[in-house]
Amino acid sequence: CCAGTKETAFISAVTAAGLVHSVTRSCSAGNVTECSCDVTLRHGGSASEGWHWGGCSDDIHYGMSFSRKFLDVPLKNVTGKSGSGLVAMNLHNNEAGRQAVAKLMSVDCRCHGVSGSCAVKTCWKTMSSFEKIGRFLKDKYENSIQISDRLKKKLRRKEKSQRKIPIGKEDLLYVNKSPNYCVEDQKLGIPGTQGRECNRTSQGPDGCNLLCCGRGYNTHVVRHVERCECKFVWCCYVRCRRCETMTDVHTCK
Repeated sequence: CCAGTKETAFISAVTAAGLVHSVTRSCSAGNVTECSCDVTLRHGGSASEGWHWGGCSDDIHYGMSFSRKFLDVPLKNVTGKSGSGLVAMNLHNNEAGRQAVAKLMSVDCRCHGVSGSCAVKTCWKTMSSFEKIGRFLKDKYENSIQISDRLKKKLRRKEKSQRKIPIGKEDLLYVNKSPNYCVEDQKLGIPGTQGRECNRTSQGPDGCNLLCCGRGYNTHVVRHVERCECKFVWCCYVRCRRCETMTDVHTCK
């Protein structure tokens, strides 16, 4: 369903980034024999500024290489003119995911010195949390670029007036506009949002305003009956009360 859309671009990027993140973490933890910490940073730093590289820096080079071999090589083996344009786009989106991991690398430090004076610091490079990487890619998804479906040697923007603006390596690209996910489409496997339970007070994706696509929502009361205030009675059984609660449930029209 929905090949070449901004949603599939996001999935490609997140998958490639997730592979880099997972493999690199395993390397740093010593769980992979082919890799370890980033050895290129050993014995470096700035003595005059009172810090040096130490600890175990995440070495994303192996993770990036593994991700390219695992995800990109099968795509490059795809032949045929009809698929070459989509392949180039998918390769770009895979790399955009990997670049997100590299861009969001940060430096952590630990202080050493008398009474925590931080006279000397040991620093190491670390990846950001995958949640932060995901938020970065979500922003790229929101601002993804539609490219021409007449792909030849290089990727270019769909809008002729914007073709002089270069496409960045971190940008997500798509060819086809997304279908309407609000309405059921059995051919595309889209269930729609009618009947979905939503949160009336939320402004997020689970909120009724967004999830119901402006159609509004129905409210009905659900009665819950459960055992409560249970106590152990000597000897030997448990005595409980029977509690009832009434809850408002909202579902999309």
